[in-house]
Amino acid sequence: MTIPLHLYLPIAGSSVNILLIFGLGGIVGLLSGIFGVGGGFLMTPLLIMFGIPPTVAAASDSNQIVGASTSGVMAHFRMGNVDMKMGILLLVGGVAGGTLGVQIIKILRGMGNADFLISITYVLMLGFIGMYMFQDSLKAMRKTSSVAPAKSNSKPSLYAVMIQRLPWQMYFEKSGVHLSVLMPLVLGTFVGILSAIMGVGGGFIMVPIMVYLLRMPMHVVVGTSLFQILFTCVNVTIMQAYSNHTVDFVLALILLLGSSL
Repeated sequence: MTIPLHLYLPIAGSSVNILLIFGLGGIVGLLSGIFGVGGGFLMTPLLIMFGIPPTVAAASDSNQIVGASTSGVMAHFRMGNVDMKMGILLLVGGVAGGTLGVQIIKILRGMGNADFLISITYVLMLGFIGMYMFQDSLKAMRKTSSVAPAKSNSKPSLYAVMIQRLPWQMYFEKSGVHLSVLMPLVLGTFVGILSAIMGVGGGFIMVPIMVYLLRMPMHVVVGTSLFQILFTCVNVTIMQAYSNHTVDFVLALILLLGSSL
């Protein structure tokens, strides 16, 4: 008895190679545990490239990210690498942003523009991040080539001054940072919207934000990022399935099995 390699996806309305989708899920699971990202920024474009409609790819990938992030969160929680106070604030913003993003997709689906929004958002976001990382690498190379003398009376940067003036300041013991609760709330909302529109956990944006803007140590960033990704994607998956009916559970199950092994 031969096992069919191609499987029909009822919601997506197309057939896929089971081994290929299974392998993609495995790669995403590996990325999730190492870098603190859900892997959706790679998975969703790949699914679209293999013929899955953008709205179905984004919604189903959010479901898969839940499974890919769960084992990573548990491992980092046992190691004490999750800042719960920061994670909960990011999560509150993420749930609000995810709910808003699902409603945006619902409105645009009715207008017939949802697929275009998902595609153009990927082009803009990945292009912006690529340019930023390229510039950051150039700056790092210049610093290593020309070492400037240390300044004893250096003034705080404009960014540091603005952060200190924001209301509702709070100290985050695990991360060792002191900042306004507005920052993780706003950043979490932004990532939640992207999670719903792009089908990503937001780790590829959240991790640099937590390092450069929130000034969190890297060992805490990975675990806290996965914590926020996990529960934001749970909310997005439920909302997408209930409101837009775009979650293909057969596709999500194959991806989930691949990412868990």
